[in-house]
Amino acid sequence: MDWFTSPRWTPNPDVRTGRHVVHNLHVHLVFVTKYRRKAFTGEMLTRCEAIMREVCQDFEAELKQFNGEEDHVHLLVHHPPKVQLSRLVNSLKGVSSRYLRTEYDAHVRRYLWAGHFWPGSYIAGSCGGAPLTVVPQYIENQRRPV
Repeated sequence: MDWFTSPRWTPNPDVRTGRHVVHNLHVHLVFVTKYRRKAFTGEMLTRCEAIMREVCQDFEAELKQFNGEEDHVHLLVHHPPKVQLSRLVNSLKGVSSRYLRTEYDAHVRRYLWAGHFWPGSYIAGSCGGAPLTVVPQYIENQRRPV
């Protein structure tokens, strides 16, 4: 019997299993608009969330949370280990930029130009699991055979 099917183990819906892996990977992403321009409206943020949910589904990932302000968005994405984070980010930014620039062209052109919506940079922070202060203690306290 595996540890994750043990009767003492309470199932966690965030813990996913694959053929050779058990994983629970979350990443906090922050994307700012080009030049930090205040280009987002409430309606655009709602549409941006829908677009990004679809992109995440294409990567077998799940957009757990989304929110934003006029000049940036925050995403909490639960993703499998096979997903290369930089490719997911490029798709999220590329697809959302194309759709938002097309659907809200007149509004976006007032704030952004030259076909850009997002800059090349982004913030990615791993999250979930044990805090970093606990992990070294856990490793140190392993019962190493003599």
